[in-house]
Amino acid sequence: MDLHLAGKTAVVTGGSKGIGLAVVHTLLAEGMRVVTGSRTITAELKESEAVPMTVDLTTAHGPAELIDRAVGVLGSIDLLVNNVGVGDTDDFAKGVRFNLLELPDDAWEHTFDLHFYSALRASRAALPYLIERKGTIVNVSSAGARAAAGPADYNVSKAALGALTKVIAEQFGGQGVRAVTVSPGPVGTGVWTDPDGFVGRLAKEQGVPQEVFMEQLISASGVTTGRLATPEEVARLIAFLASPVNITGSEHLIDGGMIKHV
Repeated sequence: MDLHLAGKTAVVTGGSKGIGLAVVHTLLAEGMRVVTGSRTITAELKESEAVPMTVDLTTAHGPAELIDRAVGVLGSIDLLVNNVGVGDTDDFAKGVRFNLLELPDDAWEHTFDLHFYSALRASRAALPYLIERKGTIVNVSSAGARAAAGPADYNVSKAALGALTKVIAEQFGGQGVRAVTVSPGPVGTGVWTDPDGFVGRLAKEQGVPQEVFMEQLISASGVTTGRLATPEEVARLIAFLASPVNITGSEHLIDGGMIKHV
């Protein structure tokens, strides 16, 4: 199926691993030219045909710096994928271990800088080019945005990101810009699969083999399919939504049936 993306340009945040790296590979396979920004450049990213840039997207100037540098390489931008997220395992774990009375302001601020403000700032910097090209923004949120359990600061920041999608779609839809949210449930990234990742550490604390603990978590989360999604599955959904389709302002779950309500 031709998604009509060949020859177009994309910026992907957090493309060094996990979902972001899968998005980079998928967009390249569709014939797009891709620039990606992250704090580190992995060997896997170096082996791709993407142009990697080192940048701290949690800073006030980082996202705009990435967009400016990307435009210098690409000329303009047809697609922005705001994917960067999770970050350090210890930071992510705080939102699970501490309740609202215990989780300090600086933890909330860091989480929002990473998941919400990076996307807001990158979107603002990219919008003039996206308006010119009638482009698309895809914000990678999380099924956790609909959940009360889990890392509170992460979930709330992802809910805010989904609201940002709707604002962009409404304010700039008349100028040809589309914005959509993709919300994965549990995905087979390092958060779940690495021994030193978030789930791996929890398994060690519980004295349970990681594979067994993962199965327990997936079951407890209500994932109907009983398995993790793959980063490639999420990337294919993002690529489809980036193609010329009349879809905007909406959220698209890829959670294996985890969210039950309409």
